[in-house]
Amino acid sequence: MRKTWAERVGAWERGELEVVAARRAATVLLLRDEPAGAPAVHMLRRRTSMAFAGGMYAFPGGGVDPRDERPVRWAGPPLAEWAALLGLEPAAAQAVVCAAVRETFEESGVLLAGPADAPDLVRDTTGPGWEADRTALVGHELAFADFLDRRGLALRSDLLRPCARWITPEFEERRYDTWFFLAALPAGQLTRDVSGEADRTVWLPAAQAVAGHDSGELSMLPPTITMLRDLLPYDSAEAALAGAAGRDLAPVQATARLDEAGSVVLTWPGHGSFTRTAAPGGEAR
Repeated sequence: MRKTWAERVGAWERGELEVVAARRAATVLLLRDEPAGAPAVHMLRRRTSMAFAGGMYAFPGGGVDPRDERPVRWAGPPLAEWAALLGLEPAAAQAVVCAAVRETFEESGVLLAGPADAPDLVRDTTGPGWEADRTALVGHELAFADFLDRRGLALRSDLLRPCARWITPEFEERRYDTWFFLAALPAGQLTRDVSGEADRTVWLPAAQAVAGHDSGELSMLPPTITMLRDLLPYDSAEAALAGAAGRDLAPVQATARLDEAGSVVLTWPGHGSFTRTAAPGGEAR
């Protein structure tokens, strides 16, 4: 029988819970400028049947594939710089960046890549050939390195700006160590509603998405709404990307305790507004 959330937290506090290793993951906030000036963000509503964050609005992203560590054609800051920035070994840093680009293509059809022999970007990722490759990547029939190589493309790491890192709490059954990135929608490319994990995709100005969350209309996990609120001061995608420079990438991870009534009190360091209390009988998420 599945344990309730309170039971899992209690076992975790007593040192009786086997902590699940957090899987490395990456997610990307795709931005585009709107006529009103504020950048809009591409969001997906995860199907309610999904085991993790079902029914929640999120950004394209997912777990690192072990094959993401394979050497790829690369453009932008060298791996040593990415490793220092993300606090990882070079191979692991490459895997996180590759996962960000690969998952964005898999879930939105947008590819942050360009010809290996020219400072340019892919302009159009529609058509049967692109869709066949995207589907093969989703089905793990094609490694991302092989996909780039046979198309003569280089991953454009210079288009990504890391902006945060969040880790799922230790008492959860499914855990992710997720890096968040910003990227502007490349000229000529369009997002497509192709994610099998989503039942809706939408472009929303950051302020509208935040208002939707605050009114209860749009359900989001704490890192999602935090990323959106961080965009509010910026009037363009370019300004948002520039503002990501020097962002604190120290991991944010929630902690929990049981109060005297046996309820779970969940807190995120540095994000007091997210503090939640769940009744003792509440089901684990």
